[in-house]
Amino acid sequence: MWPYHPELLARPVPRYTSYPTAAEFGAHVGAAEQELALSRVSGDVSLYVHIPFCEEICWYCGCNTGRANKVQRLASYLDVLHHEIALLGARLPQGARVRRIAFGGGSPNAITPFDFVRIVDALTVHFPLHDPVVSIELDPRTLGADWGAVIRCVGITRASMGVQTFAPHLQAAIGRVQPEDDILRGTDLLRGAGITSLNFDLMYGLPGQTDEDLADSLGRTARLGADRIALFGYAHVPHLIPRQKRIDASDLPGQEARFRMAWNGWEQLTQAGYQPVGFDHFARPGDALAQATVAGRLRRNFQGFTEDQAPVLLGLGASSISQFPDLLVQNEKNAGRYRMLLSQDRLTGTHGVHRSAEDQEIGTIIKSLLCRGSAEIGADRMFALVEVLTPFAARGLIETSDAVLTIRPEGLPYTRTIAALFDPYRQDSARRFSSAV
Repeated sequence: MWPYHPELLARPVPRYTSYPTAAEFGAHVGAAEQELALSRVSGDVSLYVHIPFCEEICWYCGCNTGRANKVQRLASYLDVLHHEIALLGARLPQGARVRRIAFGGGSPNAITPFDFVRIVDALTVHFPLHDPVVSIELDPRTLGADWGAVIRCVGITRASMGVQTFAPHLQAAIGRVQPEDDILRGTDLLRGAGITSLNFDLMYGLPGQTDEDLADSLGRTARLGADRIALFGYAHVPHLIPRQKRIDASDLPGQEARFRMAWNGWEQLTQAGYQPVGFDHFARPGDALAQATVAGRLRRNFQGFTEDQAPVLLGLGASSISQFPDLLVQNEKNAGRYRMLLSQDRLTGTHGVHRSAEDQEIGTIIKSLLCRGSAEIGADRMFALVEVLTPFAARGLIETSDAVLTIRPEGLPYTRTIAALFDPYRQDSARRFSSAV
């Protein structure tokens, strides 16, 4: 097993899906900065469309989502989403090319297939689509047969199902009861609809979860032929996510048990033929994510590890985040205020952060550590951080040579912790984040 050094994992750290992280976002960045950044876009662009609704709200979930049980609220949101698509598309300069579209949430299948097709039609009308790769996140509990025809018609080739665990007692403990038949039926439907890259989201560190529970879920996932697997450690932060108060914290595995589960997952999946991707993703060798990992082209954005090379990601929908080389900006989170801003024909960015030259340099280091396990640090930065790097070097978790820091295989579970050493914002906000493993 990986060497276990609990003292090096004691401090909560970000997942670093961006740098700076969302914890550094402030109201000094808003719609004006968003519009200026948008006016400078050229070349390849990716879109993320956020549907903040689910049929049922799982207790563990930290996403910006609500119940899809009020028809008028859902209809109002979709109306203004169409308006935002038109506004943003009109502001995108000529020469931009949309190569990827990701639908997330919430659960995009919380809306009707008809409403989903209307969104796709709007994107086609208002954005310069260039044969984009289209992906979608789905809830297998509410994935009806009519979605199969829609997925095939739209040309979606990538899908992700929120599975979390196959164990009924764990599903009950986290408020996500889904019979195995739902997952089997969803898998068959998606394959029949033309999905060539299917991801399962799974979790360890759940209340009452055992090593055997995790091994069983991983085994079932591999046998179902998932092309990608995201294996996340459950982050229990009820002070930030009130719905998590319904989860029995006294039954959560301890840090050492979580560490062992992460290792067991890594070992089981690699032995099953999966390529490790970063520190918590896995992909079959033929999948584009595995190929990007081997070729050194892996990247990281708000959807996690990705092979997407576009320098700009445009977020559509309440709370979605747009990523530009020198700016990160988040749309208004509250659905009511989001609607109000769009009713005034305004872009909805309300929070964000400018990425200074220093931020971009540190962001490159962090991304390289997370995606490739090594980074060019520079002699000055290496010298300045020698004291905090020494405990990791002394335990054989990292090595340094010619101002390059490399995380050794034994140091993989410490990747986020090591990356955080280069993050000056982490000095006073560690409480906002989750366990590194």
